[in-house]
Amino acid sequence: MTNATWVVGGDTDVPAIGKLAGSRSLAMTVIGQALHWMRHEDLFRDLKPLLRPQGGIAVVANGTPLWLQDSSWSRALRTCLERHFGTELSAMCGTSPQDRRVYAQALDDAGFHDVREIVIEYSDELDFDQLIGGVYSAIPEDELPAAQDRAAFAEHIRQSLPTDQPFTEQVRVCALIGLTR
Repeated sequence: MTNATWVVGGDTDVPAIGKLAGSRSLAMTVIGQALHWMRHEDLFRDLKPLLRPQGGIAVVANGTPLWLQDSSWSRALRTCLERHFGTELSAMCGTSPQDRRVYAQALDDAGFHDVREIVIEYSDELDFDQLIGGVYSAIPEDELPAAQDRAAFAEHIRQSLPTDQPFTEQVRVCALIGLTR
């Protein structure tokens, strides 16, 4: 793609993104799974002036976390992680229907129109490396096992999972879209 510039940033980076864009307006901003760590109301409001007419925001979320899937391997993973971290794992990390409604309302409140959701559902078989990578990507950095402890942590998880079935993930990718006028 020759007409796209990819910039990685968070809600506090919007002023810098505005300076980077200069007099050019943005066509699209894509916000991923990390939105639940951000001040989404401020983010949507601050991004709107940077977007050109008929531009927009896409908030993309990948659905139910690996440890909350409806399968025996997922339940085993959840039990293992809850024991390790000493807490119940129930948060959807901004992907629940309730969270999506809150984000849709915030987009509307920020002046976006034609706010709608596009959903794609599929299942995918994960190997163990993909599964553990998904777990690592969801753990806050300050709670990750130290680099020298990760192999033992991964092995502990591997030993807790059933070996007689594939790790089939049910994926529900949601893109919440809001457009500018």
